Amino acid sequence: MQTGKTKTTVAVTAVVLTGMLAFSMLVIVTYSAPATAQQNSGSSVEELRAGKNYIPTKVYRAKDDEQILKLFEGLRVADVSDGMDKVGLTNTGLMSPEIHALWKDTKHYTHRFIGIALTVRYVPTNKPPAPRMETRAFDRWVGQWYNKLSSEPFVPLIRKGTALVIDDAPDSDVGSIGSNNIMGWKVKGCVGVVTNATARDTDEIATEKVPLYFKKPGRGIRPGRNEIESVNRPIVCGGVLVEPGDVIVADGDGVIVVPRAHAKEVAEYAKAIIEGDKAGRRQLYKQLGLPPDDSVK
Repeated sequence: MQTGKTKTTVAVTAVVLTGMLAFSMLVIVTYSAPATAQQNSGSSVEELRAGKNYIPTKVYRAKDDEQILKLFEGLRVADVSDGMDKVGLTNTGLMSPEIHALWKDTKHYTHRFIGIALTVRYVPTNKPPAPRMETRAFDRWVGQWYNKLSSEPFVPLIRKGTALVIDDAPDSDVGSIGSNNIMGWKVKGCVGVVTNATARDTDEIATEKVPLYFKKPGRGIRPGRNEIESVNRPIVCGGVLVEPGDVIVADGDGVIVVPRAHAKEVAEYAKAIIEGDKAGRRQLYKQLGLPPDDSVK
């Protein structure tokens, strides 16, 4: 009897072990699937080692941009935020409040802007700063840095309605944006600039009335501090993904980014919101004896 029990026990044990082994194999296969899928993603090791972008840059015609911008005319950040809620993008696209307007015009609201994102990314440099040198040599070093390492290759892409969004070296005291180049961008059609970092010559920029939304002042020049990394690629600014062609809306409440695919639906709902708001406030203005201003026209 004991021998029979022993045989039975051995048989049961074998079945259990076989089942456990099969389950283990299933687990291994299951957990290996993502790695296998990744290996079969269509990219060779050589391609990946050379660097690969996985989010494509979509290219839009100027005519398409103009049509989108017309839909957003007169809209505020708050209205657009309501529109984002309507399309299921609650709390999406709202940049950190630390990204704020350098200056405000509370009469005609010329600090506000609506534009189409052109993205730029600068990164902190790991190259040494210039040693002490005589003036001509230093000027030559500065010029070479601007030309080769920290240039502005995005300028030819600026056109009417462009909103320049810059992801810059966050901890570098650098003024990538200044009173001179920001006016040059405006001349080419740039309606406003947003950066998650710094700008210099802020007194002059405020006097020039070029809309700028930034984190804080920066004093240094780009040479020795940052390098250009990419143009018209997805970036992060104010904690938000910004892709080329997205709609940027900026005012005293901050900055919001509308993904291009949702722009039309967001704008249509936001337009109804602001029209209702203006109608209600016009009545209140009359009751209070206030003359109409730009906010209710």
